[in-house]
Amino acid sequence: MTTAPRGTSPVATAMAVLRCFSPEHPVLGVVEIAEEIGLHKSSVSRMMTTLEAEDLVEQDPLSKKYRLGLGLLSVAGSLLANLDVRRAALPVLTELTAATGETSSLVLWDRFAAVIVEQVPSANPIKHVTELGSRYSRVEDASVRVRLATLSDTERDEFFDAAPQSRAAYRRLAANDRDGVAVNNGDTTPDEVGVAAAVRDHRGRLIAAILLAVPAYRVDDDRLAQLCAACRAAADDLTRALGGTPEQRTA
Repeated sequence: MTTAPRGTSPVATAMAVLRCFSPEHPVLGVVEIAEEIGLHKSSVSRMMTTLEAEDLVEQDPLSKKYRLGLGLLSVAGSLLANLDVRRAALPVLTELTAATGETSSLVLWDRFAAVIVEQVPSANPIKHVTELGSRYSRVEDASVRVRLATLSDTERDEFFDAAPQSRAAYRRLAANDRDGVAVNNGDTTPDEVGVAAAVRDHRGRLIAAILLAVPAYRVDDDRLAQLCAACRAAADDLTRALGGTPEQRTA
Protein backbone atom coordinates (compact mmCIF):
# COMPACT_ATOMS: atom_id res chain seq x y z
CA MET A 1 0.00 0.00 0.00
CA THR A 2 1.21 3.49 -0.84
CA THR A 3 2.12 5.63 2.15
CA ALA A 4 -0.49 8.23 2.98
CA PRO A 5 0.46 11.89 2.46
CA ARG A 6 3.21 12.96 4.87
CA GLY A 7 1.51 16.29 5.43
CA THR A 8 -1.64 18.20 4.60
CA SER A 9 -0.11 20.32 1.85
CA PRO A 10 -1.23 19.93 -1.78
CA VAL A 11 2.34 18.95 -2.69
CA ALA A 12 2.31 16.07 -0.20
CA THR A 13 -1.06 14.91 -1.55
CA ALA A 14 0.13 15.14 -5.14
CA MET A 15 3.23 13.08 -4.38
CA ALA A 16 1.14 10.44 -2.62
CA VAL A 17 -1.13 10.22 -5.66
CA LEU A 18 1.75 9.90 -8.13
CA ARG A 19 3.39 7.17 -6.04
CA CYS A 20 0.26 5.03 -6.43
CA PHE A 21 1.16 4.32 -10.05
CA SER A 22 3.59 1.47 -10.67
CA PRO A 23 4.53 -1.05 -13.39
CA GLU A 24 2.05 -3.45 -11.77
CA HIS A 25 -0.70 -0.79 -11.60
CA PRO A 26 -0.11 1.70 -14.44
CA VAL A 27 -3.79 2.67 -14.77
CA LEU A 28 -5.89 3.66 -11.75
CA GLY A 29 -9.28 5.20 -11.05
CA VAL A 30 -10.12 7.87 -8.51
CA VAL A 31 -11.71 5.37 -6.12
CA GLU A 32 -8.65 3.10 -6.25
CA ILE A 33 -6.29 5.96 -5.54
CA ALA A 34 -8.48 7.27 -2.72
CA GLU A 35 -8.51 3.85 -1.07
CA GLU A 36 -4.76 3.48 -1.56
CA ILE A 37 -3.79 6.70 0.17
CA GLY A 38 -6.70 7.06 2.58
CA LEU A 39 -8.26 10.27 1.25
CA HIS A 40 -11.84 11.03 0.26
CA LYS A 41 -12.48 10.46 -3.43
CA SER A 42 -13.61 14.07 -3.90
CA SER A 43 -10.20 15.30 -2.71
CA VAL A 44 -8.45 12.89 -5.04
CA SER A 45 -10.69 13.90 -7.95
CA ARG A 46 -9.77 17.56 -7.50
CA MET A 47 -6.09 16.65 -7.32
CA MET A 48 -6.31 14.57 -10.49
CA THR A 49 -7.83 17.52 -12.34
CA THR A 50 -4.89 19.68 -11.28
CA LEU A 51 -2.31 17.04 -12.20
CA GLU A 52 -3.95 16.51 -15.57
CA ALA A 53 -3.80 20.23 -16.30
CA GLU A 54 -0.04 20.06 -15.69
CA ASP A 55 0.31 16.96 -17.93
CA LEU A 56 1.53 14.92 -14.96
CA VAL A 57 -1.30 12.44 -15.48
CA GLU A 58 -3.60 11.75 -18.41
CA GLN A 59 -7.14 10.38 -18.39
CA ASP A 60 -8.42 7.64 -20.65
CA PRO A 61 -11.56 9.03 -22.36
CA LEU A 62 -13.38 5.70 -22.19
CA SER A 63 -12.52 4.21 -18.81
CA LYS A 64 -12.04 7.63 -17.14
CA LYS A 65 -9.07 6.12 -15.35
CA TYR A 66 -5.64 7.76 -15.17
CA ARG A 67 -2.06 6.95 -16.08
CA LEU A 68 1.13 8.94 -15.59
CA GLY A 69 1.61 11.73 -18.13
CA LEU A 70 4.53 12.71 -20.30
CA GLY A 71 4.85 15.97 -18.39
CA LEU A 72 6.81 14.04 -15.78
CA LEU A 73 9.64 13.67 -18.28
CA SER A 74 10.19 17.42 -18.41
CA VAL A 75 10.42 17.46 -14.61
CA ALA A 76 12.79 14.50 -14.44
CA GLY A 77 14.88 15.24 -17.53
CA SER A 78 18.10 16.13 -15.72
CA LEU A 79 17.67 13.17 -13.38
CA LEU A 80 17.24 10.81 -16.32
CA ALA A 81 20.49 12.10 -17.79
CA ASN A 82 22.24 11.33 -14.52
CA LEU A 83 20.71 7.85 -14.46
CA ASP A 84 22.45 7.18 -17.77
CA VAL A 85 25.72 7.93 -16.02
CA ARG A 86 24.75 5.54 -13.21
CA ARG A 87 24.00 2.73 -15.64
CA ALA A 88 27.30 3.23 -17.43
CA ALA A 89 29.16 3.49 -14.11
CA LEU A 90 27.94 0.30 -12.45
CA PRO A 91 30.09 -2.17 -14.44
CA VAL A 92 33.09 0.14 -14.04
CA LEU A 93 32.57 0.33 -10.28
CA THR A 94 32.08 -3.43 -10.07
CA GLU A 95 35.37 -4.03 -11.85
CA LEU A 96 37.18 -1.43 -9.74
CA THR A 97 35.98 -2.98 -6.49
CA ALA A 98 36.93 -6.45 -7.71
CA ALA A 99 40.40 -5.24 -8.69
CA THR A 100 41.15 -3.27 -5.51
CA GLY A 101 39.02 -5.09 -2.94
CA GLU A 102 37.72 -1.70 -1.78
CA THR A 103 34.39 0.13 -1.87
CA SER A 104 33.89 2.24 -4.97
CA SER A 105 31.24 4.91 -5.56
CA LEU A 106 29.93 7.23 -8.23
CA VAL A 107 29.65 10.86 -7.19
CA LEU A 108 27.51 13.54 -8.84
CA TRP A 109 27.22 17.19 -7.82
CA ASP A 110 24.40 19.24 -6.41
CA ARG A 111 25.92 22.66 -6.95
CA PHE A 112 29.13 22.41 -4.87
CA ALA A 113 28.19 19.35 -2.80
CA ALA A 114 29.31 15.89 -3.87
CA VAL A 115 26.53 13.28 -3.64
CA ILE A 116 26.93 9.48 -3.61
CA VAL A 117 24.50 8.07 -6.20
CA GLU A 118 25.87 4.56 -6.79
CA GLN A 119 28.12 2.23 -4.82
CA VAL A 120 29.70 -1.21 -4.97
CA PRO A 121 30.81 -2.24 -1.46
CA SER A 122 33.98 -4.10 -0.64
CA ALA A 123 33.68 -7.78 0.20
CA ASN A 124 36.12 -7.32 3.09
CA PRO A 125 34.60 -7.63 6.57
CA ILE A 126 36.19 -4.28 7.49
CA LYS A 127 35.27 -1.67 4.90
CA HIS A 128 33.95 1.83 4.40
CA VAL A 129 30.45 2.16 2.94
CA THR A 130 28.17 5.17 2.69
CA GLU A 131 24.43 5.47 2.24
CA LEU A 132 23.29 6.56 -1.22
CA GLY A 133 22.46 10.24 -1.09
CA SER A 134 25.24 11.05 1.36
CA ARG A 135 26.71 14.48 0.69
CA TYR A 136 30.21 15.87 1.03
CA SER A 137 30.94 19.58 1.03
CA ARG A 138 34.31 20.13 2.73
CA VAL A 139 37.58 20.93 1.00
CA GLU A 140 39.10 17.94 2.80
CA ASP A 141 36.82 15.60 0.83
CA ALA A 142 38.59 14.26 -2.24
CA SER A 143 35.47 14.33 -4.41
CA VAL A 144 34.82 17.98 -3.54
CA ARG A 145 38.34 18.95 -4.60
CA VAL A 146 37.84 17.18 -7.92
CA ARG A 147 34.99 19.62 -8.51
CA LEU A 148 36.82 22.68 -7.17
CA ALA A 149 39.79 22.02 -9.43
CA THR A 150 37.60 22.60 -12.50
CA LEU A 151 36.01 25.86 -11.34
CA SER A 152 37.00 29.34 -12.33
CA ASP A 153 38.36 31.64 -9.65
CA THR A 154 34.99 33.39 -9.46
CA GLU A 155 33.09 30.13 -9.05
CA ARG A 156 35.55 28.93 -6.43
CA ASP A 157 35.03 32.17 -4.52
CA GLU A 158 31.29 31.43 -4.56
CA PHE A 159 31.99 28.05 -2.95
CA PHE A 160 34.01 29.60 -0.14
CA ASP A 161 31.46 32.39 0.32
CA ALA A 162 28.57 29.92 0.54
CA ALA A 163 30.24 27.69 3.13
CA PRO A 164 33.05 29.42 5.04
CA GLN A 165 36.10 27.21 4.74
CA SER A 166 39.79 27.77 4.69
CA ARG A 167 41.20 28.75 1.32
CA ALA A 168 44.64 28.03 2.77
CA ALA A 169 43.53 24.48 3.64
CA TYR A 170 42.28 23.98 0.08
CA ARG A 171 45.55 25.21 -1.42
CA ARG A 172 47.56 22.99 0.92
CA LEU A 173 45.51 19.87 0.21
CA ALA A 174 45.22 20.49 -3.53
CA ALA A 175 49.00 20.82 -3.77
CA ASN A 176 49.33 17.23 -2.52
CA ASP A 177 46.76 15.75 -4.92
CA ARG A 178 48.27 13.38 -7.40
CA ASP A 179 48.09 13.65 -11.16
CA GLY A 180 44.39 13.61 -12.01
CA VAL A 181 43.41 12.29 -8.58
CA ALA A 182 42.42 13.98 -5.31
CA VAL A 183 43.42 12.24 -2.08
CA ASN A 184 41.81 12.47 1.36
CA ASN A 185 44.42 10.80 3.52
CA GLY A 186 42.59 10.79 6.84
CA ASP A 187 41.77 14.49 6.54
CA THR A 188 38.08 14.06 7.41
CA THR A 189 38.14 10.74 9.28
CA PRO A 190 41.46 9.45 10.65
CA ASP A 191 40.67 5.83 9.86
CA GLU A 192 39.64 6.40 6.22
CA VAL A 193 41.48 7.18 3.00
CA GLY A 194 39.49 8.53 0.05
CA VAL A 195 40.69 8.69 -3.55
CA ALA A 196 38.65 10.45 -6.26
CA ALA A 197 39.13 10.99 -10.00
CA ALA A 198 37.18 13.06 -12.54
CA VAL A 199 34.76 11.70 -15.15
CA ARG A 200 34.01 13.82 -18.23
CA ASP A 201 31.41 13.67 -20.98
CA HIS A 202 31.82 13.92 -24.75
CA ARG A 203 32.09 17.71 -24.49
CA GLY A 204 34.92 17.47 -21.98
CA ARG A 205 32.75 18.72 -19.13
CA LEU A 206 33.20 17.35 -15.62
CA ILE A 207 30.01 15.41 -14.86
CA ALA A 208 30.96 12.94 -12.12
CA ALA A 209 33.76 11.42 -10.09
CA ILE A 210 34.70 7.92 -9.06
CA LEU A 211 35.58 7.55 -5.40
CA LEU A 212 37.41 4.78 -3.56
CA ALA A 213 36.99 4.59 0.24
CA VAL A 214 39.55 2.48 2.08
CA PRO A 215 40.30 1.76 5.76
CA ALA A 216 43.49 3.63 6.56
CA TYR A 217 45.23 0.63 8.12
CA ARG A 218 45.32 -1.03 4.68
CA VAL A 219 47.05 1.92 3.01
CA ASP A 220 50.77 2.68 2.88
CA ASP A 221 52.55 4.81 0.26
CA ASP A 222 52.80 2.00 -2.29
CA ARG A 223 49.18 0.99 -1.77
CA LEU A 224 48.04 4.61 -2.10
CA ALA A 225 49.84 4.90 -5.43
CA GLN A 226 48.10 1.72 -6.64
CA LEU A 227 44.70 2.98 -5.54
CA CYS A 228 45.24 6.33 -7.28
CA ALA A 229 46.21 4.58 -10.52
CA ALA A 230 43.23 2.22 -10.33
CA CYS A 231 40.76 5.01 -9.57
CA ARG A 232 42.13 7.19 -12.37
CA ALA A 233 41.96 4.28 -14.84
CA ALA A 234 38.36 3.54 -13.86
CA ALA A 235 37.38 7.20 -14.27
CA ASP A 236 39.02 7.23 -17.69
CA ASP A 237 37.12 4.05 -18.64
CA LEU A 238 33.82 5.66 -17.65
CA THR A 239 34.75 8.82 -19.55
CA ARG A 240 35.30 6.71 -22.68
CA ALA A 241 32.02 4.87 -22.11
CA LEU A 242 30.26 8.25 -22.12
CA GLY A 243 31.94 9.25 -25.38
CA GLY A 244 34.59 11.43 -23.79
CA THR A 245 38.35 11.59 -24.07
CA PRO A 246 40.42 11.24 -20.87
CA GLU A 247 42.78 14.08 -20.10
CA GLN A 248 46.41 13.53 -20.90
CA ARG A 249 48.39 12.76 -17.74
CA THR A 250 51.93 13.70 -16.95
CA ALA A 251 54.41 10.88 -16.63
